[in-house]
Amino acid sequence: MPLWNEAVDFAAELYLFCERGALRTDYRMKDQLRSAAASISNNIAEGFEYDNTKSFIQFLVYSKGSAAEVFNQLTILRKAEMLLDEDYRLYSEKALGLNRKIGGLINYLRKKQLANEPISK
Repeated sequence: MPLWNEAVDFAAELYLFCERGALRTDYRMKDQLRSAAASISNNIAEGFEYDNTKSFIQFLVYSKGSAAEVFNQLTILRKAEMLLDEDYRLYSEKALGLNRKIGGLINYLRKKQLANEPISK
């Protein structure tokens, strides 16, 4: 699933980014940011494996929430001057992009669910 791949890549990229600069020694924020980023792809994968549209949508909602959490944490770090503007723009745009794509998939699945069409893997 391309969306899952994108979310995995984002989590891996953010994971490595957390080892640079001020985040390297801010263990609590680094752990929270990494956890939220990993939750995006984790929830997509878990929901998909239930093979049930209703469950998949619910896990996508969790995934969307995790993307919003990453964006929020990045915003806090930027306001605390722990992130450069360029890093903030890069990672926040990726988090918001994932959020939009997940939202689009949720809307698509809800419409399909209303039409009683089964989802296919």
